Amino acid sequence: MSDPRPLGPVVEGWTPPPAPADLHMQGTHVRLEPLDAEAHAALLYSAFDGHDDVWDYMPTGPFASSAQFHRWMREITASPDYVFFAIYDIAREAYGGLASFLRIKPQAGSIEVGYIAMAPQLQRTVAATEAMYLMMAWAFQAGYRRYEWKCDALNMPSRRAAQRLGLSYEGIFRQAVVVKGRNRDTAWFAAIDAEWPALDEAFRLWLDASNFDSTGQQKSSLSDLTRLVRASGDPALGQE
Repeated sequence: MSDPRPLGPVVEGWTPPPAPADLHMQGTHVRLEPLDAEAHAALLYSAFDGHDDVWDYMPTGPFASSAQFHRWMREITASPDYVFFAIYDIAREAYGGLASFLRIKPQAGSIEVGYIAMAPQLQRTVAATEAMYLMMAWAFQAGYRRYEWKCDALNMPSRRAAQRLGLSYEGIFRQAVVVKGRNRDTAWFAAIDAEWPALDEAFRLWLDASNFDSTGQQKSSLSDLTRLVRASGDPALGQE
C-alpha cells in the first residue's frame, strides 16, 4: 500500500550551487565590483552625502562622517554573512550605490539580495535595473533555486521595486525584527528557478536599446513584461 502522506517532488540531479566569492559582473550600463573600503568608501560617501533618507529603512546609517562610513564598510565587508558589491554607473563614470548577497544557503539553493543603497543619481535608472538583473542572473545561472528580496513592509518603493523586477509577493512577517529601536514588519518576495527563463527574457527585452526612444524614455515597462511571470502580486500595489 502506498504511503498516503503528501511529499514534495524529488529534485532530480540536485547539486548545491557555489557560494558567491570574488565576483565581478559587467553589463552595458553598470559594473559590479567586490566592495572594498579602501577603494570605494570615500567615493560612495560622497555620492550618499546629503541624502540621509537613503538609510531610512536600513539597519545602519546615516553616517556622520566619511571616517564613520569607512569603518562601517570595513566591518561589513569582513562579515562572512554578506557578499557586497560596489555599483559603478558607466555612463556617469561614478560609483552610485552598493548591494549584497545575504542569507546565502547553498544547501537549500536559496540566496537573498539586499542591503541595497543607491544614491539619487543612480535611482530609477537603466543602470540600477541592470545591476539588479546581473545579480539575479548570476544566482540562477550558478544553480540557486530561490532568489529572495525582503524589506520593511512600510518601504513601498522597495516593495514596488521587488515586484517590478519580477519577484512574487509572499506575505508579511509581523513584528519580524527591531531596527533602530522601531518595530519592523517584513515583506517577503521571491523568484524561483522555474520562472527565471521568462524573467531573463523580460529583462533582455526591456534592456535592449530598441526599447528606448531618442530621449531615453522606455516604450515597454519592465512591470508589464514581468507581470505574467509573477506567481502573485503585492496587494498593496494594486494593478502595478
